[in-house]
Amino acid sequence: MTGTGGTAPPPTRSGLRYAYGTNGLADLRLGDALALLADLGYDGVGLTLDHMHLDPLAPDLARRTAAVGRALGKHGLAVTVETGARYVLDPRRKHHPTLLDPDPDARGARLELLLKAVRVAADLGAHAVHFFSGVLPPRTDAHTAWPRFADSVSALLTAARAAGVELAVEPEPGHLLGDLAAFQRLRTTLGEPDGLGLTLDVGHCLCLESATPQECVRDAAPWLRHVQIEDMRRGVHEHLPFGEGELDVPPVLAALREAEYGGLVTVELPRHSHAGPDCARDALRFLRRAESVARPPGASTEGGAAWVGASGAEAGARTGPADAAGDAAGRALPGEQRGAAPC
Repeated sequence: MTGTGGTAPPPTRSGLRYAYGTNGLADLRLGDALALLADLGYDGVGLTLDHMHLDPLAPDLARRTAAVGRALGKHGLAVTVETGARYVLDPRRKHHPTLLDPDPDARGARLELLLKAVRVAADLGAHAVHFFSGVLPPRTDAHTAWPRFADSVSALLTAARAAGVELAVEPEPGHLLGDLAAFQRLRTTLGEPDGLGLTLDVGHCLCLESATPQECVRDAAPWLRHVQIEDMRRGVHEHLPFGEGELDVPPVLAALREAEYGGLVTVELPRHSHAGPDCARDALRFLRRAESVARPPGASTEGGAAWVGASGAEAGARTGPADAAGDAAGRALPGEQRGAAPC
């Protein structure tokens, strides 16, 4: 691998490694976004290949990728490559075409984008490439769509293995591969390949899985290659800043630590670019506070900080030094009063 992004020195702070998705910083130049995340104290970035951030369709992709790699190295940021840009291939239809499209040329366009993402990931030293299945096209049933999807993923796996890159497919609500059971179906169809991992969006677990988000983490632990996190409400697929939904965050972080997950935990707020810098600041404060009170199941809470409410942004009293990202005097951080949203 030629890049420096994935080989950044480990963070001096112990615990989980947090990142922020560039799809939530679409109003910033990529260089400014990386500098912001480094200044805030993030460990990495979820880099969505899109027209405003490392456009995968523009000329000189290799040269531009090398420049991004130098910026990642300068700021000490690890990276995962994400491919969820809404209109990067089709300016009129969101997330089209997909690997399910009945037109072979259209499927080929999506596959070519993913192959470019693999090459970018290899050059940056990214720890994973994220992708998704897409929704069923009109007049196409699941019986027809699954072989199309599996064949495309098989071709992508071959390229990823050759490049030394891990793949991380994301179950998306409403997609053919829409939950953890569908992920296992894909693995079984492809013969349980080692190179096929999972992007687990914790909010999606709350949205549609019958198990709790922390149970989903434990069930998915052997295949976790990337984790996305945000607040969400049961049954509603809407990415929310922490404190605006129903996600009980500390048990999720405890489950990730219990699983010894070492990849990035990426905040995913694609509809909040209008307030991206503030949202990124508040999200990291929230997560570090939540992690400070996260404990494995059955652990005693005596003598520790209390977490007030599953969806409240107030993390309770502190018993140790103030978080370096927060108020050095240990006072309540902006936007973290009881019931207040971080942004």
